[in-house]
Amino acid sequence: MKAVIFDMDGVIFDSERAISDLWIEYAKQINLENIEKAVYLCIGITDAATRQVFVDMYGEDFPYEEHKAVISKLFHEKYDGGRLPVKPGIGELLKYLWENNIPLALASSSKTINVRNQLQDAGFLQYFSVVIGGDTIKNSKPDPEIFLAAASKLGVEPANCFVIEDSYNGIRAAHNAGMHPLMVPDMLQPDEEIRGLAEQVYPSLIDVLEDFKAKKPFN
Repeated sequence: MKAVIFDMDGVIFDSERAISDLWIEYAKQINLENIEKAVYLCIGITDAATRQVFVDMYGEDFPYEEHKAVISKLFHEKYDGGRLPVKPGIGELLKYLWENNIPLALASSSKTINVRNQLQDAGFLQYFSVVIGGDTIKNSKPDPEIFLAAASKLGVEPANCFVIEDSYNGIRAAHNAGMHPLMVPDMLQPDEEIRGLAEQVYPSLIDVLEDFKAKKPFN
C-alpha cells in the first residue's frame, strides 16, 4: 500500500451529525416533514446531488437554495474557527501517517473552499498533499471519479490506496475505484452489502491506527 485517501464529513469531523441536527431543528420551524429521511439520503453526496434529493422529495418548486443558505449560515456561525468537533483518533492517525511519509489525500463531497477552511481551522491541512472537493468533479459518489482523481494527483495506482469512509456511497465509490475501502461508521452502520464491499469495518479511527501499527501495510 502506498497512500491513504480520506473522506472528511463523518470521518475527520463530526459534521454529518452537526448538519443533520441543524436541518431537523430548522425543519420544525418551517413545518417541513420527513427531514430525517432527506438528510439520511444526502449523506456522502455532493451539493448538486443533495439538491436533487430535496427536489425529488419536496417538488420542483422547493426553494432548496434559500433553505440551504439558512443552514449554511447557522453552521458557520456555530462551528467556524476550529469549533467543529473532530472524530476521536484523527489527529493521532494523521500524525502517524505523515511521520511515516505516507502520501495523504482528502476527497470530500463538500465544496473545496469549505474543506480547506475546516482542515486549516483544525490544524490538519498540512498533512494533505491533495485536497479535492465535490464542486470540482462531475459525478457524485458512488461514482469513483473523485477517488480516481485523488489517486492520479498523488501519483499512486488506485489498487495501492486505502480509502477511509463512513458513508455507503463512499464505500461503494472506493470499491468501484478498485481501491481498499476501510469503513469507520458514523451515522450509518454497515448493512450486508457494505460489509461485503468494505475490506474492514473499524469501530473508530483509533482502531485504524492500531491496526496500521500492528500490520504495517505500507512497508
